[in-house]
Amino acid sequence: MKFSTKTDYGLRAMIILAQRYNDNKIISLSSISKKEDISQPYLEILIAKLKKDKLVESTKGIRGGYRLAKKPEDISLIEIIECLDGPISVFECVYSYADRICDKKNCQVNDVWSNLQITITNFLKDAKLSNLI
Repeated sequence: MKFSTKTDYGLRAMIILAQRYNDNKIISLSSISKKEDISQPYLEILIAKLKKDKLVESTKGIRGGYRLAKKPEDISLIEIIECLDGPISVFECVYSYADRICDKKNCQVNDVWSNLQITITNFLKDAKLSNLI
């Protein structure tokens, strides 16, 4: 399992927004882009996804920008990751051949992978954006 650049950059942007949450400050994409060395057009795509999932909100105009839509302690890391990359999957069953298809009921490693999936998912549900600031 490897997190994508979308998740990496999206988390970095969310951390910046979280750091300014208590100041009630609006932050421009250009300032996040410069601070984190992320292409602004790419950042716009990520922020649009986060906005669609109601994790960030925007203000238009000359002094416009973005801020978190809720408190950092109310945003789990799994919300951010799944917003940007979709559901987390620790494994993908690749045990299929021309004459055999993986049967999870008889798979020797399915229990291990399933338990790992549950552990990682629960960890990311419990880990909040506020833990990163």
